[in-house]
Amino acid sequence: MINKLVEKIKKTEAPIVVGLDPMLGYIPEQITEAAYKEYGANPDGAAEAVWRYNKGIVDAVCDLIPAVKPQIAMYEQFGIPGLVTFKKTVDYCKEKGLIVIGDIKRGDIGSTSAAYAAGHIGGVDIGGNYFRGFDEDFITVNPYFGTDGIKPFADVCKEEKRGMFILVKTSNPSSGEFQDRLIEGKPLYEHVASKVAEWGKDVMGEDYSYIGAVVGATYPEMGKVIREIMPKAYILVPGYGAQGGKGKDLVHFFNKDGLGAIVNSSRGIIAAYKQDKYSEFGPEGYADAARQAVVDMKDDLKQAVVK
Repeated sequence: MINKLVEKIKKTEAPIVVGLDPMLGYIPEQITEAAYKEYGANPDGAAEAVWRYNKGIVDAVCDLIPAVKPQIAMYEQFGIPGLVTFKKTVDYCKEKGLIVIGDIKRGDIGSTSAAYAAGHIGGVDIGGNYFRGFDEDFITVNPYFGTDGIKPFADVCKEEKRGMFILVKTSNPSSGEFQDRLIEGKPLYEHVASKVAEWGKDVMGEDYSYIGAVVGATYPEMGKVIREIMPKAYILVPGYGAQGGKGKDLVHFFNKDGLGAIVNSSRGIIAAYKQDKYSEFGPEGYADAARQAVVDMKDDLKQAVVK
């Protein structure tokens, strides 16, 4: 799957992943009102509104980008109806030819990790029949359990040719409380990056590993160090746009081939119509506003990709 991701990034010339992280406050009233009228102002209605909102955005941007990243928590908050919408969103995005990165941030050990992996990037045998669960192409994984927690995911990645992005240096302000702690003279995130590079050697695609890393756009100098530690790991870069990251800050996340990183923007794209810059589109044109935000992001990222 990493080969397919690289191919689609080259084809679109857009190292962009759109985060499908819908909050009800992002969804235009005409969508929520119609969904509530049909299903009620309840979890079923909310999940339906999210689905209609997502579909509009995906239809508007799918020809411009290689990938999307639905954040499962935004769907789980609505219980089972929300998870049904998550699955519908995953399936629809794949029908549109997009790579799907399930932002699930799971992490555990042994059979529990294996079950998470099976549910999201693998499958289960039931009575001799093989079934896939949510069926994403990549997932995000928490490395706190060490190799015991990563290996079950890596085994499924190897078997299914799917991928994962391991949290290395996250974009949130308090990440340094743990991630920047010095251990044997180096911050913890460097030790994690070294392990990602090590784990990735056993799960290689053509040029990059199926095992990548999450490194926030808000820490560009740290990104430079991490890039050197993990030359074969793709980097998923959150924190662009709404959290302050800009294209010019991201040059060190990419390799000399102009590849090696994919940059996420969530509310900066899916709720673009709420920004002054795109207010002319209005709530009715929320999807068109999202499309224009992708075009603008693609232009901005040209500052980072130097081939």
